[in-house]
Amino acid sequence: MAPSPFKAIIFDMDGVLVDSEPRHQQAFREVFQELGYGSTHGMVFDDYLGKSDLVLWKDFIAKHQPSQSLEALLQWRQERLIQIVETEQPLFPGVPELLEALHAKLPLALASGSLHPVINAVLAIQDIRRFFSSIISSSDVERGKPAPDIFLRTAQALKIAPASICVIEDSEAGVEAGLASGMHVVAITNSLPRERLTKAHHVVDRYQEIADYLGVASGVVPG
Repeated sequence: MAPSPFKAIIFDMDGVLVDSEPRHQQAFREVFQELGYGSTHGMVFDDYLGKSDLVLWKDFIAKHQPSQSLEALLQWRQERLIQIVETEQPLFPGVPELLEALHAKLPLALASGSLHPVINAVLAIQDIRRFFSSIISSSDVERGKPAPDIFLRTAQALKIAPASICVIEDSEAGVEAGLASGMHVVAITNSLPRERLTKAHHVVDRYQEIADYLGVASGVVPG
């Protein structure tokens, strides 16, 4: 099997490492319910795939003008999500094995639209934090995805040129951000159908396909 042409791999987190998109929506719905907007919040969650919580909350505030501050809403929803993640620990099957196999060959980094407390809760699951040399949140950059800021910041942390990095994503916004940064983008169909991810350089349905594509020995990833 040919070796990987890349010098590092950057992973998105939500929808790539952890099945968190349904949990994100659950946390939002619970908070909306407690705010009194259970059936009237009017937010279309699919429109925010790959984007930060801040974007959704700003739109919610513009629409409903709640009495709570943006900071209070962010904190409330974040705490609810962390409770759900810590209870359910929803890593996708095959993720720890893929990370371990890739970590033996290349530096790995994380570039997530989530805030650091949520990232910390996810990376504590099966101690997958040990695989990542750099961890960047949307809170560390000025603009979230689809802007390339988070990937460019991660490349700086890795001290590797963007053109030598492969990004693993699951959303349209993430794919666009990866392409805008000048990186190679692999998209996995965990959150969206293949036809919505065709801008990526390569689209996969399973983690083993990522391992094969990046030159990791076949069979290391279950499923």
